[in-house]
Order: sequence, then C-alpha cells, then structure tokens
Amino acid sequence: MGPCDPALDFLSLLGQRLRRTPFPGGTRGAAGGAGRPGTGGGGRPGGGEAAASLGLPGRPPPRCRCSWTGGECGCRSPPGTWSEPTRFWSKQYPLGKKIEVSKRRKKNLTAAMLHTLERARLLRGQSVQQVGPQGLLYVQQRELAVTSPKDGSVSILGSDDATTCHIVVLRHTGNGATCLTHCDGSDTKAEVPLIMNAIKSFPDHTQCGRLEAHLVGGFNDDRQLSQKLTHQLLSEFDRQEDDIHLVTLCVTELNDREENESHFPIIYGIAVNIKTAEIYRASFQDRGPEEELRAARALTGGPMISIYDAKTEQLRIGPYSWTPFPHVDFWLQQDDKQILENLSTSPLAEPPHFVEHIRSTLMFLKKHPSPANTLFPGNKALLYKKNEDGLWEKISSPGS
Repeated sequence: MGPCDPALDFLSLLGQRLRRTPFPGGTRGAAGGAGRPGTGGGGRPGGGEAAASLGLPGRPPPRCRCSWTGGECGCRSPPGTWSEPTRFWSKQYPLGKKIEVSKRRKKNLTAAMLHTLERARLLRGQSVQQVGPQGLLYVQQRELAVTSPKDGSVSILGSDDATTCHIVVLRHTGNGATCLTHCDGSDTKAEVPLIMNAIKSFPDHTQCGRLEAHLVGGFNDDRQLSQKLTHQLLSEFDRQEDDIHLVTLCVTELNDREENESHFPIIYGIAVNIKTAEIYRASFQDRGPEEELRAARALTGGPMISIYDAKTEQLRIGPYSWTPFPHVDFWLQQDDKQILENLSTSPLAEPPHFVEHIRSTLMFLKKHPSPANTLFPGNKALLYKKNEDGLWEKISSPGS
C-alpha cells in the first residue's frame, strides 16, 4: 500500500489473532492477541456471524430491543460498517494459539485498519485550535477528569504537552459520560481501571450505548517509550470485562513526523467537547487553576488522580504531600540544555515552554517543601467552581 505500509505495520501489533478490543465499527475479536485461557480469542462467551467466518462455534448476537429513537443507538455498529459487536467463544483455542483468518476476515480487518488510519489522518490534518478558559477543564499529567453533557459548568476537557505521553478519552455513547486523562506510563495497569470506574460512576452507564476509546499521542522516540505506552494501554483496556470499542488510534508511528533526521509528535494536545463528542487538536494558554501546585505533585511522583466532581461541579485539588525535592538548588542552577536532557523523556521534542515550566515547578517545590503545612491548612482540599463568566473561582470551603 505504499506510504501506508509503516502505519499498517504498526497496527499489526494488534496481530492476526483474535483480540477483544475492536477496531472502529468492528467487534471484540476483530484482530490482535488471543483471549484468556479457556475462552478462545474473544475472552468471553458469545458468537455470531464473525465467529462463523472464522469457523468458530457460536450463536447470533442478541438484537437490540431498546427504545432509543435518536438514530443509531450504539448497540450495533452503524450501517455500512463491517460487522456488529459480538463476542467469541471456543475452548478449542486456548491462550496464545494462532487462528487462521479467513479471506473475508482479512478483507474486513484491512478495511477496519484503513478506517482507523483515515481517522488518524483527518485528526493530524486539522489546524490547532486555541482553547480559551471559558468552560474548560484542563487536565494535567497523571490527572483524569470525567463529566457528562448535563454539566452546567464544564463543556470542554483538554490536555496538551504530550510528547511520549498519551491522552486517552473514554466516552459512553448512551449517557455521554466522558473521561479524559493524560497518561505517562507510570502505572498503566492501575490507571486504566480508574478510567473505567470513573465512567461507571455515572448513572445510566448500563443504558443503551457503548464505550468508545480514543488514544492520541507519542511518536517514534529513540527510547521507544511511546511504543511501550501504546502497548500497555491497548493491553490493559483489552483486559477489562466491558466491551470497549477503539475508535481513534493516533499514537506513536501514526503521530510521528521527521525533520532533519529527528522525530517529533504531530499532535501535542487535544480537546473533547462534552456536548457534541467532537475531538480536535488543541492548545491551551490557561492550564490552571493551581498549575504549579498540580505540576509539582506529578513531578514528585504522585499517582493518577481524579480532580473533578461532576455532581457538585467542583474542581478538587489536594490535599497533597511530598518529601522535599532532592537537590532542587542544584537543578535550578543548571542551564536549559541540562534540564532538557535530564528532566525530559524526549529532549528534542519538547514544546518551547518546557524548560520555563520545569523551572517554575522547581521553584514552587523549593518554596513549599512540605505542602501539608503551607498549602493545605487543616488538611483541607482547595476547591474551585466556575463562575458566571465560565472561569474558575476559588470557594472558601467544602460544601459552600
């Protein structure tokens, strides 16, 4: 396929064996690694037309009996896509056993790959939109935020500055609950369940609809950190019990550009409109509130956390604690090159403001070596709420 070959080679990481995480419009079992022991490629009981095309036992998938009247409900793939969501089952095919794929399935798999490549191409081709602070909830590294179209304060979730990091959006098409997170590979195995539970915390998460995942970020970095994170995320989403439909995959090789023999990400940031579900390239001038405090928590090794309560429509920060950052004075004395080479996973690919951001975070850590004493009196969180102008405003205490 000429220029598309490298991307298809990358997508081959999903393999020619059954896999539970589907391609867009596809099914669990469309492609990739085998399922769990005793469940064949799909991992759970089920079957249908797709199973029959592979010569696997199964039964037709249940038809949707919901009363959804707003067009396609999401229980089935839209008309014209290559198959319906089904599950596969066969004790004849234990974990790791390769399954021969029929010509029809190969054709469908290729079509699904091309659809994924086309979505990635369209996203890469967009111009970058400057997103203002009104209605925005900015998500920093190792943070996640989830809300729904019923939210009267937040209408946009966004994050940027992702080089080897990946930005993940998970959305339920039924109730519109949407989670955005900025993953750096620190503990992907624990983070994916957090994302799943955040979506499930919303009422009506079991109503008609499906879970759709969008992964954006990374590039062909020398240390292959992006590729490792891509594999981790796909693997962990695949392990979840729920059916998760992979809709957007613009990661690593699919998000790479080369200039003067050096590689860079094409997309550094995205935003998602909670009301319309549109995902687009974005950058942000306002990364608050409490940008330095939140960045300091990540730099000192804090784990992934949820920062927003959609019920109260409040942003909750802290209380955090960390030990004094080692050799902070030494790092503040270093030139830009030393900071880039030692405090970045991808020195050549960082955005222009990276060093300034690191210096300001280090200064914050020097000023607040023990945040519990200076930033969170009484061990209480800092709470923010959007005002009438759509901007974050600090509120005095929890419940106010």
